[in-house]
Amino acid sequence: MARVAPLEAPFTPDVAAQLASMMPPGTPPIGLFRTFAKNLPMTAAMSHWGRYELGRQLSLTLREREIVIVRTCARCGCEYEWGVHLLIFGRKAGLTGDEVASLTAGSADDACWATPRERVLIRVADALHDSSDVADDLWETAREVLTEPEILDLLLLCGWYHAISFAARATRVEPEPGAPRFADTVGG
Repeated sequence: MARVAPLEAPFTPDVAAQLASMMPPGTPPIGLFRTFAKNLPMTAAMSHWGRYELGRQLSLTLREREIVIVRTCARCGCEYEWGVHLLIFGRKAGLTGDEVASLTAGSADDACWATPRERVLIRVADALHDSSDVADDLWETAREVLTEPEILDLLLLCGWYHAISFAARATRVEPEPGAPRFADTVGG
């Protein structure tokens, strides 16, 4: 049960405008955004960064971005945001069932990861989750396959989705209709 109940329509004009700016046209706002909208100044401030993280200016590809986000959310135990990203972006990112299972409960060494670049994304996300740092040897490996702008985007993307995961889990945002669940992917 949600600890902070999401706002429900009808919304005040300022809330409606903010929520509309955060969703594709004609798409109802997700529960997390309706929860955040209870603190409208915070929501407005964070929506700018969120647009960057999910936008075309990010130096990582959509697929790479989703690998990092799905892995980070899974490692944080945030089924809500993990499910939202698979529901909305999983197919667009070309994530296979084996890759989703690996991101959820596997490792960068799983056979489904064919490129050194994708393996590095997972390893860096894991290192940041486990130690809030990247060891020198992993850093050098990352530098072999990622540019400095890509590394910086990777670091902040992991941090952003830790923050999102913390908020979604702590407030107990209810799963979105149709979103996958951990048990659907890895058998419980």
